[in-house]
Amino acid sequence: MTFKRLIPSLCALALGGLVVTQAMAWGNTGHRLIGMLAVDALPAELPAFLHGKEAVRAIGELAREPDRWKGAGKIHDTDRDPAHFLDLGDDGKILGGPLLTDLQPTRADYEKALQAAGTNSWQAGYLQYSIIDGYQQLVKDFGYWRVTAAAEKRSVGFRKRWYKADRLRREQLILRDLGEFAHYVGDGSQPLHATVHYNGWGDYPNPRGFTTDRIHGPFEGAFVAGSVTPTGAREAMRPFEDCGCPIEQRVIGYLTTTQSQVEPLYSLWKDGGFKDKDPRGEVFATARVAAGASELRDLTVLAWRESATTKVGWPAVSVADVEAGKADPWEAMLGAD
Repeated sequence: MTFKRLIPSLCALALGGLVVTQAMAWGNTGHRLIGMLAVDALPAELPAFLHGKEAVRAIGELAREPDRWKGAGKIHDTDRDPAHFLDLGDDGKILGGPLLTDLQPTRADYEKALQAAGTNSWQAGYLQYSIIDGYQQLVKDFGYWRVTAAAEKRSVGFRKRWYKADRLRREQLILRDLGEFAHYVGDGSQPLHATVHYNGWGDYPNPRGFTTDRIHGPFEGAFVAGSVTPTGAREAMRPFEDCGCPIEQRVIGYLTTTQSQVEPLYSLWKDGGFKDKDPRGEVFATARVAAGASELRDLTVLAWRESATTKVGWPAVSVADVEAGKADPWEAMLGAD
């Protein structure tokens, strides 16, 4: 499916993003665009079920899902809401606590570091871990798919039917997990989701006189819906990049780059760049949506490639060995008790 043929679908779905709330990241339009553009740009090396209009539309819709969960209940919301943001200070510290560049190896370690600074992850957010978690889940998902697909081709009878059924289940699961992953990667390209100045400059030194108004919702919702087009965002996407680094390092770099766009955003707001379809604001918002789509495309490709070297099932079996015909994954996939 060519992108030109996809444009009408993207435009029609983007219209659904006009009604937003300040609690939503990017609004419906931004998240849809990021998910759809990223999947539409996936290279041919990824499985066929991730190509074509149905996959593109599915990820566009599922990319909105973590916002649609909101209101499920107090326990649910208080635990999951901080997954969408990271209150990163101008000094690179997270609410005066650990530096983002000193990423703690686990959420538990992160919580301890924040508590030592008098705060916690419910206040500071944990977007960096949401993205890393989603990536690692996708690697595992792809690993299972590789094994079931390879085993299906080599099997007959009942086993072949079981592998086929499991592969199809895996494809649905991957779409769901990729959609959720798309949301958090998208959050990571929105500057107001990577800063303590998330909704007005706040009670911080403000020598440039940036606004203290609540600008979060108006920027990521109505402005994006009215100014960012599928064609413009696609053209602003950068080429594929592989840093050759661990996912933890890549996520730090991604969020640091996003945080660097906080002051430019506030400067544009102060100068009227987000009023009356000002082209300066359109270019800025388009670039940020494109950054999210580019990163989602890249991380999906990298997760697929990394899955070739992982292990799955119990007892664990090497994906590479199964694909090479060196190992029978039946016991590992069916599950030994």
